[in-house]
Amino acid sequence: MVITVDELQRIVDTSNNIVFFGGAGVSTASGIPDYRSKEGLYNKPSAHPPETILSRSFFDSHTEEFFEYYRNHLVHIDAKPNEAHRKLAELERAGKLKAVITQNVDGLHQKAGNRNVFELHGSMHRNYCERCGRFYELSWILEESAGAVPRCSCGGIVKPAVVLYGEQLEDQTVNGAVRAIQNAEALIVGGTSLSVYPAAGLLEHFQGNALILIDKQNSAYAQADGVSFLQGDIARLMGYLTVVHEN
Repeated sequence: MVITVDELQRIVDTSNNIVFFGGAGVSTASGIPDYRSKEGLYNKPSAHPPETILSRSFFDSHTEEFFEYYRNHLVHIDAKPNEAHRKLAELERAGKLKAVITQNVDGLHQKAGNRNVFELHGSMHRNYCERCGRFYELSWILEESAGAVPRCSCGGIVKPAVVLYGEQLEDQTVNGAVRAIQNAEALIVGGTSLSVYPAAGLLEHFQGNALILIDKQNSAYAQADGVSFLQGDIARLMGYLTVVHEN
């Protein structure tokens, strides 16, 4: 069912337990390319398919090449939250939004002010030595080890805490996301093709009153029973929402 921004506003106004589930399209307005659109990362020329480069097996066998691609294409350290991020943070401060579940690794939800964020695919802002577990900031990956495989003082490789193809999602994160979805009155899904599993399968746990999909593409999921569809750019559409803060 196609809905308008006014109808989305009504759902937001009448719901006190909203959960947001987002993908790469949430961050495109911040200058971060998505993956599968015509202009997306997966359609740019590269020596290997991006799915291959961003796999655990490639990380282990072609570590230097992995980090070159990672630094050049996945890290956007100067990106700032857009209107979608800011509105979600405002909804959380108003007590309406209970959780953000994201497939992104850019940390922009937290930068905007959201506190309860489940990062299904990890975060580029967390980096750990695979040998001793020492933590490193993203700035160290970009500056101190620029152009080389980042290595800890102990000699171990410092890996970004992002989930690569061939790796499992973190159980604690998945379980928290499932509980949030199960308890939600309204679930807003935005900026995702819902083609990446197991993340997309989490939506099956929703038992609430309103499931809203906001996306540029009118996909098969948008036409599914029980789905309210709002077509367009999520940053622009979320920007129209008015958030009422209770005293």
